[in-house]
Amino acid sequence: MKILLLEDDTVLSNILVDFLQDKYEVTHTYSMKEALSLSENSKFDLYIFDINVPDGDGISLLKSLRSFHDETPAIFITAFHDTKYLKLAFESGANDFIKKPFDLEELAQRVENIKKHFGLTSLIRLSSNIEFDTQTHMLSNADITYTLSPKESSCLHYLYKNRHRVLSVDEMLQNLWKYDEMPSDDAIRTIIKELRKYVGKEHILNVRGEGYKFE
Repeated sequence: MKILLLEDDTVLSNILVDFLQDKYEVTHTYSMKEALSLSENSKFDLYIFDINVPDGDGISLLKSLRSFHDETPAIFITAFHDTKYLKLAFESGANDFIKKPFDLEELAQRVENIKKHFGLTSLIRLSSNIEFDTQTHMLSNADITYTLSPKESSCLHYLYKNRHRVLSVDEMLQNLWKYDEMPSDDAIRTIIKELRKYVGKEHILNVRGEGYKFE
């Protein structure tokens, strides 16, 4: 799992990077602007943002990311104990919130909870008889095993992680391809058509005029 950490406290950031790197791939920055650039050029599975950094704040950063359909789960860490910031964090699209000082094990449990909720573990059970390994791109449906292409695998994983909502074709294109490599809408339709053969039409719904939804 890839984590983008935005934290300007040198001591705390070193502790967090050392702790998280035991299990995850961590990219750290002190700057909001650099965090935005990193998020535009790489795909992350989780954001951990401090609210106050020298060149801005994590809340504004997450608002900006959400406005571009970036639904990567996010945890805020902050020294503020005012509930006003808790409210602002969740309004910006945060998924969790942790106040300093905190125990590292508490952070670990919150990260694990995010992993379970958003299907960020390698092996995902899509239904009672369908298992999907995001690392090997292998999908098992009953007694049949399929090897998905990397893009089919990415598309299925994105649909599953965002299964609580309908995804537009534009959003999927923006999140599954780099800007200068973005294909036409037909690429998504072709991938969806193939994925339905593997998992069944009942699991990938076509919501007319809106997009696709995983059930």
